[in-house]
Amino acid sequence: MASALATESPSINRAWEAFVAHVPAILLAWIAATGISVIGMLVYFVISLVLTTLSGADPNGGGTVLAIAVGQLGQFPFTVLSSLVAVLVAAIPALYYERGEVVTVQAAFAALFERPWRYLWAGVLFTLLVLVGFLFCVLPGVLILFVTPLYVNRIFNANLSVTDAFAASVQALFRSPQGISYLGIEVLAALLVLLVSICTCGFGALLALPVSSFYLQNAAYNKGLIS
Repeated sequence: MASALATESPSINRAWEAFVAHVPAILLAWIAATGISVIGMLVYFVISLVLTTLSGADPNGGGTVLAIAVGQLGQFPFTVLSSLVAVLVAAIPALYYERGEVVTVQAAFAALFERPWRYLWAGVLFTLLVLVGFLFCVLPGVLILFVTPLYVNRIFNANLSVTDAFAASVQALFRSPQGISYLGIEVLAALLVLLVSICTCGFGALLALPVSSFYLQNAAYNKGLIS
């Protein structure tokens, strides 16, 4: 059952206060995800360089292509792990409003690695659906992206299967009476995040994204889209 604070009327001030309380966990998630990505890139370059050098391959030849392919395979596990850790930025607000207490660094990573395969499968499914949606005139992919807050909440806080969690999130957003108004809030939040990002050369997104995540999770509970 969601906490009492989850159903309170959302506001920018409340979202900001929630964000400030979770700076340690969110900051560590950003740093960890970035660090893992950097390590993955280094692994890719080292493997590619070593294999290319050992084979004496022509830079434009098949040996170099094979070296690059093997390098990408070496990087892949790091890419997956980085994506898994990065999802905490969206999951921490969902956990906070569900539990009603500040999510510590330990609690955040404990929740993440409690069911890692579930979260990986959820991410793969969602990514595939978004890609397919973009292939069909872009708009379906964009609409699926707006399901993200509801989907993340159900993946982390409910015992529904991954497919049922997605179906329930889509139904809540597009078929419930409050769904359209929530979608409007999401559009405004996305525009504000984009504006802040543009005006700050991208750095503002480090604040705007998590603050908007807290606001949207609060709004979802307040409108009854998550219960």
